Amino acid sequence: MPSDSATAALVLLTRRGCCLCEGLEEKLRLLQIPLELRDVDGDAVLQARYGLEVPVLLLPSEAGERELPRPSPRLSAQALRRWLQDQGVLAEAHGTGDRGDVFPATSA
Repeated sequence: MPSDSATAALVLLTRRGCCLCEGLEEKLRLLQIPLELRDVDGDAVLQARYGLEVPVLLLPSEAGERELPRPSPRLSAQALRRWLQDQGVLAEAHGTGDRGDVFPATSA
């Protein structure tokens, strides 16, 4: 699975064939969120911790990775953007054309 780990703003824990994972990834990419994908089946620690509970979003920071609450798979891309703003992942958008910029978390 491709990843953009050098500039990742979010980590998406996923697995092959997971339609919920694929849907969330698609919406995050539509929002142009830098994303690192991690396959839980390729990591024994992740598999033991998350099992079938994917997708999971992690927000990296200097203090480590914070697990975000699970967003509803029914959210539209625009509703997901608002949800990400509420979670502190995106800065608030100003004007109708802005998508909001990703900013690093300042606390865990």
